[in-house]
Amino acid sequence: MKDWYPATLVARSLAADGLTDLTLDVSLTPVAHAHQRPGQYAWVRLPGYEEGVFAIASPPGIPGRWDLLVKEGSPLPEALVQLPLGARMEVTRPEGRGFPLDQVKGRDLLLFATGSGISAIRSVIESLRRDRDAYGRVTLYFGVRTPSAFAYARDFQSWEQARIRVVATVSQPGASGWQGLTGYVQAHLAEEALAPGTAAFLCGQKDMAQKVIETLLARGLSAADIHQNV
Repeated sequence: MKDWYPATLVARSLAADGLTDLTLDVSLTPVAHAHQRPGQYAWVRLPGYEEGVFAIASPPGIPGRWDLLVKEGSPLPEALVQLPLGARMEVTRPEGRGFPLDQVKGRDLLLFATGSGISAIRSVIESLRRDRDAYGRVTLYFGVRTPSAFAYARDFQSWEQARIRVVATVSQPGASGWQGLTGYVQAHLAEEALAPGTAAFLCGQKDMAQKVIETLLARGLSAADIHQNV
């Protein structure tokens, strides 16, 4: 049985087509300091809706504030994005093992995300930026279907300035005029030179994760150095 705590919606912004970034205030609850690792998730509920689970997109260490990336298209997310600021909902304590960022210091790091899976990886990136010199090269591989589906695209420049290379790819550019990379995330991995001890964090579509893991293993990464937030 889950324990539930009140959360207040304090900010909302459009993150990409069909994706909304919500900021919750949990500062006056027992879960204010409970977010311990990037990649953890929490359950959310509203009266009249089936509860749902969302990765916490903000980094640990910001007491009382959680960012959630909400994907529209099902009843609870649709209701959440329509709430007025100041509205209340209920959340659980963060769950999941998250990503072991503290265990990969001094090493190169590959980050992989598709679609709304960037939420958990954003938590990693913002954590990395606080102690960037403690890590080697960091590359984010981020794949979406259309150019307008990149959540947090506004942050790409600041991530690059923090020496986090962003490899953005679109699988269905159509007639959008997209001039960047096309195809699936795993198709661009072959271009990466992998140093000994490289670690990988993945979040997103199951097929992407499976193919990326197969490629990384074939290129010599240890299974123990490949992590998903499940």
